[in-house]
Amino acid sequence: MAEKKGSLSITSENIFPIIKKWLYEDHDIFYRELISNACDAITKLKKLDMMGEYELPADYKAKVSVIISPEDKTIQITDNGLGMTEGEVDEYINQIAFSGATDFLEKYKDKANEDQIIGHFGLGFYSAFMVADTVTIDTLSYQKDAVPVHWSCDGGTDYEMEDGDKAEVGTTITLYLNEDCLEFANEYRAREVLQKYCSFMPTEIYLAKKDAPEEYEEIDVDDKRDTDKVIEEIHEDAKFEEKENEDGTKEQVEVSPAKDKLKIVKRPVPLNDTTPLWGKNPSECTDEEYIEFYRKVFLDYKEPLFWIHLNMDYPFNLKGILYFPKINMEYESIEGTIKLYNNQVFIADNIKEVIPEFLMLLKGVIDCPDLPLNVSRSALQNDGFVTKISEYITKKVADKLSGMCKTDKENYEKYWDDISPFIKFGCLKDDKFCDRMNDYILFKDINDAYTTLPELLVSDKKKGEATDEDGNTVEAEEVTPEDDNKTEDGEPEDKRKPVYYVTDKNQQGQYISMFKDQGKNAVILDHPIDTSFITQLEQRNEDYKFLRIDADLTDDMVAEGGDEEALKASTDTLTEVFKNALNNDKVTVKVENLKDENIASMIMVDEQGRRMQDMMKMYSMGGAGGLDMDMFRGNETLVLNANHKLVKYLTDHKDGEHAATFAKQLYDLAALANRPLKPAEMSEFVKRSNEIMMLLAE
Repeated sequence: MAEKKGSLSITSENIFPIIKKWLYEDHDIFYRELISNACDAITKLKKLDMMGEYELPADYKAKVSVIISPEDKTIQITDNGLGMTEGEVDEYINQIAFSGATDFLEKYKDKANEDQIIGHFGLGFYSAFMVADTVTIDTLSYQKDAVPVHWSCDGGTDYEMEDGDKAEVGTTITLYLNEDCLEFANEYRAREVLQKYCSFMPTEIYLAKKDAPEEYEEIDVDDKRDTDKVIEEIHEDAKFEEKENEDGTKEQVEVSPAKDKLKIVKRPVPLNDTTPLWGKNPSECTDEEYIEFYRKVFLDYKEPLFWIHLNMDYPFNLKGILYFPKINMEYESIEGTIKLYNNQVFIADNIKEVIPEFLMLLKGVIDCPDLPLNVSRSALQNDGFVTKISEYITKKVADKLSGMCKTDKENYEKYWDDISPFIKFGCLKDDKFCDRMNDYILFKDINDAYTTLPELLVSDKKKGEATDEDGNTVEAEEVTPEDDNKTEDGEPEDKRKPVYYVTDKNQQGQYISMFKDQGKNAVILDHPIDTSFITQLEQRNEDYKFLRIDADLTDDMVAEGGDEEALKASTDTLTEVFKNALNNDKVTVKVENLKDENIASMIMVDEQGRRMQDMMKMYSMGGAGGLDMDMFRGNETLVLNANHKLVKYLTDHKDGEHAATFAKQLYDLAALANRPLKPAEMSEFVKRSNEIMMLLAE
């Protein structure tokens, strides 16, 4: 066969049905595409006027009108933009994927501002065929002596084009809806879709129902405009009320002056805000405007805590506002909304390529004309540029939070309980964000005060210093790992500074009281995300470790001195008693002389084992058909206070009739201060408590 070269041929009969059905995921998006085209047509005409190539009429008012007719099953979208000639219709409509926006920008690339033109791909018009059996175009170009054009197509590849009768410059597109899409001609449905996609488009958009009766309103005479259609002049007489004076006399007092009013045809109100708040300079915006915008966009009656106004022109164009709502709940249930816009045209909610996952807990809007969208404008092309935008947004959020901590610590502390899940989630998901926020993470302590991580890590003594017997600071002796860095078992000694924490202030109240009595502190970490969060912090820092307040006895809780031999003997005795009574080999019994004589027993739980159990719970692996959480429960140490009378009694009466009952009760009392009892355990505890009280009553 001889060598042959040529061009691939695409058959329109095959591609057109695909475009109609699969180009856009959501069929309601045709409203966005057609109105975007209409706004582009108006923007182009204004630019031609600015460049001196066309002169707008003195009374010109840019607008897009949407007329719906449920009876006729039609939607009509009209703009007063630059319109099209027969040749332009043939070029932009009859040639699929030929972008009029791209052609316009190329023609006027030295004079036009690309960012204000919405269209790029030349495919938006064909979205009309997703909902319509037939589409018509009536258009008149701005060009001198232009002839109006009428174009129609029934959804196939054949079209008809002839001279039209449109008298005003601009374009009207009429959609004759198919039976499956009649909902879009319903006024309420149309308004819903337009507000979703078009709330901030740069040209005023008006929605009306065909042949709807006129609505009226009353206005003061001074409020009348030349465009108002006056139906009736109304005069209201002054209103008086009778008033009694202090001397008993009565008089008529005017309470409402005479008014002259006009009854006019109700003025149309645009559906959209053409100058959204995010497009303004932050210095020009008031707190009231930010709050009003938040309520309008997100329909949230609660006020946001604070917000960040993004305003960047280089190296890419990005504007937006991120709001921090109250999110003091389990982070799995938090659902924020970040709305992404391109030139004020709504693209989608929560696009993960642009918005880091942890920022999706927030609410806000971001407008970035530079985003590399795919042809449907509903998703992003894979582009390293998108990553830079995402990193910039993350940096601005971290800068705002750290700056607030530095300059407005009082308010930062007020917000902390609400925003801490978001910040912790961000630290888990983004290392750079974690690095920026490391010194500005707050910890609330058991005294309801807030402290930062650096403040938690301040050592009692400077590294390399020690104190002598008189309390004077001296140089510490140099030690080697072989000397002091190993335990009695030969294992490396853990030199990390412990940071104690509480997960439930009520449940662990006994431990908190002991800490306070000894002048010690602990921080509150009661959110489900905290287990993962502190594990990550430990991995990133070698100077400290987190221990729950019930993980181990501190030296401050144990009384000095005491007979070590006696304690060991008591431990041996009570170990046998409790293991026989509890039938639990995981429990280690330890007898100590606690300073607080009112505490009989306490449970200390291995930190790592308990964390594993918490992690399993957080990821919902327990429950029916799941794993048994008890298999992850850390080894427990039952600490018995040798100074307590009940412990002394049990030591002296280990073989007594009620020894097992008292042992079980002491264990359950200690467990209650550590964790909730299971239903069966609680039932047994209540039953046993009644039995013990009966012994006292005998």
